[in-house]
Amino acid sequence: MESLFYGLSFLTVAIAFAFAAYLYLWVKKQRTVNKRIMEVSLLIKEGANTFMRREYRVLAKFALVAAVLILVLLPSPIWQGEPLDNVSMAVAYLAGTILSAIAGKIGILVATLSNGRTAEAAQKGIKPAFLIGFRGGAVMGLLVVGCSLFGVAAVLWITGDSSILLGFSFGASSLALFAKAGGGIFTKTADVSADLTGKVELGIAEDDPRNPAVIADNVGDNVGDVAGMGADLFDSNVAAMTSALVIAQSLAGDGTANVAMVFCYAILGLLASIIGIATARVGKNGNPTRALNSSTYVTTAIFLVLTAGATALIEGFSWRIWGASTVGLLVGVIIGITTDYFTDDTKPIVRKVAHASGSGPAFTVLSGVSYGFISALPAMVGIAISALVAYKLCEPMGDGYAVFGISMAAVGMLSIVGMIISNDAYGPIVDNARGLAEMGGLGEETIRTADELDSAGNTVKAVTKGFSIGAAGLTVISLLGAFMSEANAALAAAGKPLITGFDIMSPTVFFGVLIGAAIPAVFSAMLILGVDKNAQRMVAEIHRQFQSIPGLKEGKEDAKPEYGKCIDIATSGALRELIPAGLMTIVVTLIVGFIGGPSAIGGFLLGNIVSGLLLALFMSNAGGLWDNSKKYVESGEEGGKGSEAHKAAVIGDTVGDPFKDTAGPSINTQITVVSLVASLMSSIFVLFSIF
Repeated sequence: MESLFYGLSFLTVAIAFAFAAYLYLWVKKQRTVNKRIMEVSLLIKEGANTFMRREYRVLAKFALVAAVLILVLLPSPIWQGEPLDNVSMAVAYLAGTILSAIAGKIGILVATLSNGRTAEAAQKGIKPAFLIGFRGGAVMGLLVVGCSLFGVAAVLWITGDSSILLGFSFGASSLALFAKAGGGIFTKTADVSADLTGKVELGIAEDDPRNPAVIADNVGDNVGDVAGMGADLFDSNVAAMTSALVIAQSLAGDGTANVAMVFCYAILGLLASIIGIATARVGKNGNPTRALNSSTYVTTAIFLVLTAGATALIEGFSWRIWGASTVGLLVGVIIGITTDYFTDDTKPIVRKVAHASGSGPAFTVLSGVSYGFISALPAMVGIAISALVAYKLCEPMGDGYAVFGISMAAVGMLSIVGMIISNDAYGPIVDNARGLAEMGGLGEETIRTADELDSAGNTVKAVTKGFSIGAAGLTVISLLGAFMSEANAALAAAGKPLITGFDIMSPTVFFGVLIGAAIPAVFSAMLILGVDKNAQRMVAEIHRQFQSIPGLKEGKEDAKPEYGKCIDIATSGALRELIPAGLMTIVVTLIVGFIGGPSAIGGFLLGNIVSGLLLALFMSNAGGLWDNSKKYVESGEEGGKGSEAHKAAVIGDTVGDPFKDTAGPSINTQITVVSLVASLMSSIFVLFSIF
């Protein structure tokens, strides 16, 4: 049965890649004639590619060092175990990093191809512009899911050992951690600097070409929200499948059917996403937010029908596991809906924060922080309920099946990730399109159309971040189960007592809990300080240009801003700051493991998961809330552009920018990385821990 599903996996991936190629060629055929838009689009493309090249050079060095360490030490020291296993683990790790990098690179290519075409299509209305922006994002969605399914299937097909998948998943996660952190620091350096100098100091429009940071801001949308988020969701999808497959192979009974079920659901999720993408439309005067959300609901319904049919028809598939997967998916949708309530500018929360801005920036920040914390509750409850229901549903099936149920809830939540990424990548494409419409002089009506598309992108980006963080929560709970499985195998081999759970009254476990709970806060602080330091450098550069370039502030034709200098500042600062935060989380995990062994690591992961999920949800939602409050004021409400409420809302947005696009979405990758490090190093911790 497994062989059949390997073949079906590769066939489905081929279909996804073929459809992605069709969408890419369709987008490429769309007309672009405005010379100014073509010129700026080229600057954005060159800036994004320059950053990606430099970032991937840095990450390649890290990956090679990590691969050598894996070759020597994992899954066991090469002088003690089977050398071929170590070689397989190192190769799988490198494959994970390479596939993740390829998906991000191609996403940048199609996003920078789509932005100018979307801007020009906005002259004809919402319908044609929406279709170009969405289909451009869909190329990224299909590639990410296709690459993740191909990689997981290929590694397991070649090696037959799910523990080697941990190396592949660690490769995807480590690259995602640094790519998301680096892209996030770049994009928010430029965004914060452009907003503070342009909107607050000079009172000029968001994408006014006089602002030297405006091109860097558009570049950042691509390297942070396309390549970075693509790597993040690639990692989440791989980690969810990996944890499910590791547990499936360790179960008593028909393990073959369980492995086949994981692949079957992943295949049907990709097919459902293809159908959802192909049918996505918006009416002539329709609402793009409603169109994006409707596509998600349609994809969800298709997946549920297809998996129910497969469970009914294929011998060995369990309805209990189908139920766990369904609970995960439905809770993901509910998390998306609650996130939408707190971040959509048609809903009351955003309008309350916009109204509070009329009293000054302190009230903008206070109200946004408060509602951001409240918004974390529904998602945390949803993750808890889905984990509990999945556990109880599958517990009667036998030992280990309860945790397998939780892992399948994560697989279910991420089953429609192709559609989720398509929606997410749509956001930066239409954000760039809005800026290009202004810089290309396409007129107020076109800018209003682009603004409507951009507002939908902001709302849906907040929803997809909530979805991905929720899925990461379930994934790391199941990775905790995978860690127990790996640790118990090492403990059994060493003749030591097995782990049956983690008692927080144990000093060793509690030691791990306290340290693990602190890591997401320190990690977030390092990233936000990176944005802070880098943005201060860029603000100084913008001031220099306005003071030293004659006629720039007045907008004279012969006065050209030096866009490249701002791009260089964002690039060099992001590359300088991206490694320390990620490396800190890995090093602390190793220190805790060598001090307290598997028990301390279990506590460390528990603390890391709980505090990490809370902070990630709070920061992502608060940032989206502030962003759309600003846009609500800019639409003419609460005094409109230039008012005191507008200046306060912009300040709130600059606080929220590194929350929602740098630290928040990076935390879920950080949680996954430390969970995988724990599983990979479990045998080493058993042999060499102090306590």
